[in-house]
Amino acid sequence: MTSPARIAHYPTSLRERAALRRLGPDVPALLIEPEAGAPAPVLLWLHGRTVSKELDSARYTRLMRAGVGVCALDLPGHGEREDPALQASDALPDLLAAALGELDGVVDDLRRVGWVDPERLAIGGMSAGGMVTLRRLCDPHPFRCAVVEATAGDFARAGEGRFEEARRRGLDPLEHLDGWRPLPLLAMHSEADAVVPVAAIRGFIEALRARGAGPVELATWLETGAPQEHLGFGRVAGEARQRLVAFLAEHLLRA
Repeated sequence: MTSPARIAHYPTSLRERAALRRLGPDVPALLIEPEAGAPAPVLLWLHGRTVSKELDSARYTRLMRAGVGVCALDLPGHGEREDPALQASDALPDLLAAALGELDGVVDDLRRVGWVDPERLAIGGMSAGGMVTLRRLCDPHPFRCAVVEATAGDFARAGEGRFEEARRRGLDPLEHLDGWRPLPLLAMHSEADAVVPVAAIRGFIEALRARGAGPVELATWLETGAPQEHLGFGRVAGEARQRLVAFLAEHLLRA
């Protein structure tokens, strides 16, 4: 059973608008209704490996106040359904495949939530969550726009062949661009990221631009002071969150 203790550390203003639910094939979800009321646009958000959906209440607070709702999911093997085997780096292909298989059922349930506007959905994610996001966008989907952080869309440029199994299993977004339909995309990354090299998203963005599959934007910082330049955006975290909120406001809130 989901425990409200998972969000007990949230500010009262956020906690009062948050609900812990199960969506689709029993996927743990954190729903945050925005202050602007219904019907509201929603960002479907996927966290990175080894953390959980409750991470980054500051992000959720900014979105709530801006009028954008949040549906944050626990990735398979994470959070409320913790399984250390799926959190290991060599389990990435299994993690990506499992997460992709759950998304459509989650979206079906999300569109039936009373305060959600089913015509104004965005998708986004950080690191592994961003990889799921980009691969999902290569097939027909209901999303208006997308945002990813510290992630890879070109697995061949991720380094040292560590994504080879994921490529073999058809999980590399770059290899499925024939299915991509143009939509606004914002990608953010540190140039010094030691976990996912910036080349792994820059190559993907360049491929989208070459196809005219935009509008797409890549925002980078030379360095941020974050751990391994990957876990969050360190001293520019506020700037990155504000950029995300402005992007979603432009594409979800304006007529």
